[in-house]
Amino acid sequence: MQSFVYNALPGRVVFGRGSLSQVGQEIKGLGCSKALVVTGPFHATAGDALRANLGALAVGVYSKATMHTPTGVTEEAVQLATELGADCVVALGGSSTVGLAKAIALRTDFPQIVVPTTYAGSEATAIIGQTENGVKITQKSPKVLPEVIIYDADLTLSLPARMTVTSGINAIAHAVEALYAADANPISDMYAEQGIAHIARALTALAADLKNADARSDALFGAFACSVCAGTVGVALHHKLCHTLGGMCNLPHSDTHAVVLPHAIAYNAPYAKAAMAKVARCLGLNTGPGGASAAQGVYDLARSLGAPCSLKQLGMREEDLERAADAVMARPYPNPAPLERERILALLRDAFEGRRPE
Repeated sequence: MQSFVYNALPGRVVFGRGSLSQVGQEIKGLGCSKALVVTGPFHATAGDALRANLGALAVGVYSKATMHTPTGVTEEAVQLATELGADCVVALGGSSTVGLAKAIALRTDFPQIVVPTTYAGSEATAIIGQTENGVKITQKSPKVLPEVIIYDADLTLSLPARMTVTSGINAIAHAVEALYAADANPISDMYAEQGIAHIARALTALAADLKNADARSDALFGAFACSVCAGTVGVALHHKLCHTLGGMCNLPHSDTHAVVLPHAIAYNAPYAKAAMAKVARCLGLNTGPGGASAAQGVYDLARSLGAPCSLKQLGMREEDLERAADAVMARPYPNPAPLERERILALLRDAFEGRRPE
């Protein structure tokens, strides 16, 4: 057995269908009594209903969570929380909402209860990305780690097909990068392999029936496992690319992950062969002669499920490719393969056109 260091992050996880009903109990368990419910426009009605169900335990709702967590939105939410005398945050929604809750906690140190409605999976991490003036900056802080995560698969039953797939691929990205992270270890590998396998299996089932409750639960568990990976080990080139493109070009978060991931895998594959073998095994790929590589397997899975496959589809302009490559090189992340500008630019061009990795 290899030597390793594993830093487990503190937090409480409540998993099960119908567990949204336990939010009030969890607020009390944190010693709080004045929750600000935060959500985005898509879940505004659900946020209002949650506030009503919480009664005196909730002091208000803020429903303007925005993609990539712009600092202006956060400042407005913090002002509302201060005016209402809130003492904690309850987040109901996807990655934008979770990001807003974290940003509020960073500024106020409020405890957080997070109820994810997608598979994007930042809820079990101490990582936050915030955007200001078109630049997305990522940092780690224990202040942004949610104290409680409530996973209720019933809340994902109405998740549209495209978001189901792209947020699932987004979660897989956390696990893939965990497998070749500089601080990877047997425990994070275990979570990563569980996460990839559960989500890949669930997405295939959900392609046939979006209301398949068992598959929804599998996907949500997979998202949790992938989120733990992202929280306990480092990320690499894939996440740097997605954060750069999201902040610079305002591209949709999960869609960008779905497009970029196969190409980032292909870039790193020669330097992370053991990790690639694990990804291929989790996807059930034929790794013999003529079989698909891990990069091709992820690309084929995403495409077969209707996910976008090119940055051009997402609205990126070709003239921004050079600028994005420069930004990645200016503030690089640790990565198994050497970071070379021309190779990164070639990766971005392949992703822009939606080419299948070789």
